[in-house]
Amino acid sequence: MTVDLLSWLYGRLGKRYPALFLFFELEVGFLVTAGTIALILFYYEPSGADLLRILIVAEALTLAGLAAGFIRGKRRLRPVRDWIAGERGPEATAAAWQRAVSMPSLVYRWDAPIPFLFVVLPASIYIVETLDLGWTAFFPIFAGGAVAVAYSAILHHFALETGLRPVLIDINRHLPEGFRFQRVGLPLGVKVMAILPVINVITGLVVAALTAEGGGGASLGFSVLVATTVAFTVSFELTALLTKSIMRPLADLERGMERVGEGDYAARVPVTTGDEIGQLAAGFNSMAEGLAERERIREAFGTYLDHEVAEYILSEGFAEGGTEVEVSILIVDARGFTRFAAQTGAAEVVAALNTMFERIVPVIARHGGHIDKFIGDGLLAVFGAPRQDPAHADHAVAAALEIARAVNDGSAGDGLRIGVGINSGLVLAGNIGGAGRLNFSVIGDAVNVAARVEEATRETGDDVLITAATRALLSHTVEVEPRGPVVLKGKDEPIELYAPRIPAPARATTPA
Repeated sequence: MTVDLLSWLYGRLGKRYPALFLFFELEVGFLVTAGTIALILFYYEPSGADLLRILIVAEALTLAGLAAGFIRGKRRLRPVRDWIAGERGPEATAAAWQRAVSMPSLVYRWDAPIPFLFVVLPASIYIVETLDLGWTAFFPIFAGGAVAVAYSAILHHFALETGLRPVLIDINRHLPEGFRFQRVGLPLGVKVMAILPVINVITGLVVAALTAEGGGGASLGFSVLVATTVAFTVSFELTALLTKSIMRPLADLERGMERVGEGDYAARVPVTTGDEIGQLAAGFNSMAEGLAERERIREAFGTYLDHEVAEYILSEGFAEGGTEVEVSILIVDARGFTRFAAQTGAAEVVAALNTMFERIVPVIARHGGHIDKFIGDGLLAVFGAPRQDPAHADHAVAAALEIARAVNDGSAGDGLRIGVGINSGLVLAGNIGGAGRLNFSVIGDAVNVAARVEEATRETGDDVLITAATRALLSHTVEVEPRGPVVLKGKDEPIELYAPRIPAPARATTPA
């Protein structure tokens, strides 16, 4: 309920919210001062006039201390205020997050001397002088005030954490990509080890004051000594055990997260408690298992799908409905494969195909294309989708020439030769299939023409043929030999085809 109210106030107040929250939260200091004065003066039974004077002076000193704390706190909150006001760059956002997260610990570490110097020290002296006490009375009074300051600091720390939570939730929505968390606040173990003893001390003092009948400084000093001794002996062991009960499972979680961050998705953490932390550990294990499954799927995609297509399908920009794009289609097919398969054993046929594809696939990937599908003894590759590439024609032709040189040089020893056909044009790229079985592919007339161009290589005897549409998109000069208008199967009009000249492999030169 409190968090909802603070979120509502943050939405209404905007950049004024941090300073206004700090201002009103500091007002609790007046109540702590009044309660401390009442607690200490239980032991001295002052007159009503002395009590009123002491209370006025103590509250005035508190006002000075809180004013100094507010000025320092407002200055520290400037990055947060500027961010809320509209400075939303990556550096400003990271700085605002860091300041908002570290604000409670900054106050705890750097502002702790203020109440001692501005309030406890002068107020203790004034009480001794006003009540005409001996100088030794200063020490138990100061000790009682110090306990109250520690209690107030704890309240202030957690109040700031609560008050800045709506701001931090808002900042987290705008943190830049790759932002890495860094510890900037008090460690959780320190919080627990500091809070419980102080609470025990202040509780002991309150109980002692309410049950004591005066007694002066000796009684106050004894109460402070006993409460402190009990808090840091009898209850300290329980505090240490509680801290270990919390921190050990959290340390296991931290080590598990480090391993997952390094890519070890087999990391698991032991579930050693039956509380919320145990539930968190179990949830971490389920998350790690899900990440491992996702990684297995990604690896399977990388094996059975082109890696670039797998990344595209898993990305947020994947459009299931498909998009119309201009691409270059490259089709490779083995010549005389039917005769080769009939004369060769099955194992040798598969080995020969794998050897051929091991030469072809890396070349296509190196030039920015992706394998759309393997078609028996051939394959269909796409340049320009799913990743758009303005130079798709250049890359397709360069890949085709390199493939033809690598496969048709006869070094494989199996006698297989390939023909390559390339055509460029508009296609529809997207999911094709149904009944739960889909394939990312390209469809369109440009694909059919590329298949017919590859078939034409058997008639012309060329290793590589490209269409006039592809040649027109080339950004650099490629030596080609025209093959004239060729009538392709399924096309009414002949299509101009060209045979790019395959450059000879570079020969190593012997130094003179």
